[in-house]
Amino acid sequence: MGLKSKFQVWAVILSGNNIMNLIVTRTFPPTIGGMQNLMWGLANAVSKIDLVKVYADYELNHDSFDEKVSFSIERIKGFKLFQKYRKAYLVNEYLKSNKNVKNIIADHWKSLEHIKTNKNKICLIHSKEINHDNGSNLNKRVLKVLNNVNIIIANSEFTKNLAIERGINSNLIKVINPGVDDIKEISKQNLKKADDLLINKSPKLITVSRFDKRKNHAKVMMSIRNLKTKYPNIIYTCIGYGEEEEKLKRLCRELIIEDQVLFLKGISEELKNALISKSDIFIMPSIIHEKSVEGFGISFIEAAQYGIPSIGGKDGGASDAIIHEKTGLICDGNNLDEIYNAINKLLENKTYIEYGEAAKENSKKFHWSKIIENYKRIL
Repeated sequence: MGLKSKFQVWAVILSGNNIMNLIVTRTFPPTIGGMQNLMWGLANAVSKIDLVKVYADYELNHDSFDEKVSFSIERIKGFKLFQKYRKAYLVNEYLKSNKNVKNIIADHWKSLEHIKTNKNKICLIHSKEINHDNGSNLNKRVLKVLNNVNIIIANSEFTKNLAIERGINSNLIKVINPGVDDIKEISKQNLKKADDLLINKSPKLITVSRFDKRKNHAKVMMSIRNLKTKYPNIIYTCIGYGEEEEKLKRLCRELIIEDQVLFLKGISEELKNALISKSDIFIMPSIIHEKSVEGFGISFIEAAQYGIPSIGGKDGGASDAIIHEKTGLICDGNNLDEIYNAINKLLENKTYIEYGEAAKENSKKFHWSKIIENYKRIL
């Protein structure tokens, strides 16, 4: 389906002749984040095949975003605790009067928990939200929902295997990696801003993520401390925010690497992309922290689109995004020596250039135009 005005879209819906897909999500733009990007990309890609209506949480300043899309978005207001009940009620009411709905696609098992229908239910899983001890109350709730859907989409082989360990029916699970949009041209102004921030710094490492223990910024910083004797102008750019931010800044002071670490937050998407494109290595050697685990790591693919190779952790789904010793390196994020050696390996003889070229080529298979073919088979 090509782009249509909302008037045209709803004229088709009311005619009752087209397949309708409802997307029920707790994460959607204009809020920024990996899940938001995934659900936007999925909704946009599906809307080019069939009709789409999205039920999403209310966000400030959503109007300017919503009016630019070619599908309907219904925003659910209210306290977070009650939003899921109100959203489920609205979806259930919509289903009663719209017989052309074929599929309900959810970003999270909780998004389906209170929806009553025998329509096709498709649920995406990502690792952290299903990683509850077998037999616990949360595990029982997860199983009650997910073992009663038609298809479960795991974002990686790691997530699929974790789901099976947690008691989810393996026959329902299909692995479809998240997709990415085409990269947009970065303005000369933002490229210059990136150059100014990184002036006289080389080599250049970058992480774009929340500051939480799972992302493992701390061990990267410890590696930077050891690497700065060999590379005195090394710079590690950390873009994000989170509960670990102040602890990480304190660690930088203790390691005496304030000049080697650049903290940024609240910057534009375009400047973020400019900084990635000017870097040599994207690094996020994630670990399992309590129940939190990296299911895939779409940021590795986003960096690869700019020809930047990645270093990821062996715990989680990074190996679905990084081809070890071709588009980047997989290491044990709990082992400081392995992180140091992985960085050093890519920096020596500028090996990151060769890996970056391979990463850019490999990123093409994650474009939504390719990924949506996997969804077509189940929609």
